[in-house]
Amino acid sequence: MRNIPSKITLTAGFMFAMAFTFSCSPDGFKTVKIGNQVWMAENLNIDIQGSKCYENNPENCKKYGRLYDYGIALKACPKGWHLPSDKEWQMLIDFVGADGGKKLKAKEGWEEGGNGTDEYGFSALPGGDGSSDGSSDGSFNAVGKLGNWWSATENDASDAYRRSMYYSSADVGRYNYDKASFFSVRCVQD
Repeated sequence: MRNIPSKITLTAGFMFAMAFTFSCSPDGFKTVKIGNQVWMAENLNIDIQGSKCYENNPENCKKYGRLYDYGIALKACPKGWHLPSDKEWQMLIDFVGADGGKKLKAKEGWEEGGNGTDEYGFSALPGGDGSSDGSSDGSFNAVGKLGNWWSATENDASDAYRRSMYYSSADVGRYNYDKASFFSVRCVQD
């Protein structure tokens, strides 16, 4: 009987410690505070018409979240959240510092050698990307190797900025890309 209370106390202590690192929004999303920003600690997985699961496989949505084109991504975040601007992404990258990709990547889920340290609880996963390429199913690329996340900031009428992490790099890249592409979404709190 004495062993049971000890185990309960240790488990409760562990759960209490975790509450300071991660929390959940009222909508049930895992969240994490990094610097002065509160981010979703998972790729968005809200089924909005036009969004896709990698290779149209629902199991990939469970693991990596859904993929959204730019127009859908702008509307995908739930009330109280929004698609981060390029400036908000940069604030995150500046806060985590050098080797930001390694620090933000999940500890597992990336191709061999590409896992991160997840020092901030951001748990970035490599959901790959997709395109509509004129077919109803579209085409997909690089799941397990590459994570791309939209920003709300446009470069011009056809392109918007994204942030990227690659399995073989410790950096977070910044690129502008065709708005018709399908990338993951991370929302930041209003």
